[in-house]
Amino acid sequence: MDLLIHHFFELTITGLTLGAVYALVALGYTLVYGVLRLINFAHSEVFMYGTFAAVWALTALGAGNASGAGVFGYLVIGFAAAMIVSALVALGLEYVAYRPLRKRNSPPLIALISAIGASFVLSELMGLRDKVAGWFGLGTTLQDYVGRPRENAVMPSLVDSHTVFQIGDYGVKNIDIIVFVSALVMMVVLDQFVSRTRLGRGIRAVAQDPEAAALMGINRDRIIRVTFLVGGVMAGGAAMLYLLKIGVTRYNAGFLLGVKAFTAAVLGGIGNVRGALLGGFVLGVAENYGSALVGTQWKDVVAFLLLVVILLFRPTGLLGESLGRARA
Repeated sequence: MDLLIHHFFELTITGLTLGAVYALVALGYTLVYGVLRLINFAHSEVFMYGTFAAVWALTALGAGNASGAGVFGYLVIGFAAAMIVSALVALGLEYVAYRPLRKRNSPPLIALISAIGASFVLSELMGLRDKVAGWFGLGTTLQDYVGRPRENAVMPSLVDSHTVFQIGDYGVKNIDIIVFVSALVMMVVLDQFVSRTRLGRGIRAVAQDPEAAALMGINRDRIIRVTFLVGGVMAGGAAMLYLLKIGVTRYNAGFLLGVKAFTAAVLGGIGNVRGALLGGFVLGVAENYGSALVGTQWKDVVAFLLLVVILLFRPTGLLGESLGRARA
């Protein structure tokens, strides 16, 4: 308890920063579930591929030597690389793993098994990335560039961490501000996209009643592709923010973070965009508070215990409103 009291502001701010990453990844889970009633367990690997895309792009450009205005340019490049690759992986996932099953009207359990299998395949392909490069005849130079099997990939240092201002006993770092504000901007943009744009209204219509949406002339397949695309873009943004905060990734980096992001989505109300945001922030802060109370080794246990408690007393999550019924 003393640790929580003495480091309250530090635990809160770092929890919100990590929770922002959870929230962005959780958006992919909640959007796909809202439209397809499918838990896309391979979404964690969509996030993981975004982290590698940013690392490789920035390393190739020599971003570690940047200074001044060049840092902003490299940040933009990192975000673009992560978002584009994550979006492409998400679209490929929908095309290969889910669309054939949907065309055959397969039971939801089959799609769930396909999602789990796709998650393992994507993870192992990245784990053996040097061998995959060799299979395509890309040469030993590129094999060395992408890294050896199972090794960590370190992002070039772009932002020198320093304290911007004090809140209580904690000096808020510039990276904390970048991560939190960037995530918040992306969340607001997505919320407005879903609430106010034509494609967003299509997503909500398909989520609420696919048959009625089709009768109104909405192309369901197109909406599903847009949903995966948007979820991938959010995961790519989360990947870059994760690298700014953590600085390193590996082939299985998406597993635990993906499970926690799914927990955040359920916590806020699965299928609810704003619920995913709230769930991410609550989970990030609760993890930090819990680790201060019972020890860091129990941090992951606290996160899932919180989920169990919420579901016992409010099974629909904190907000509980489905994507299809979200107000404009």
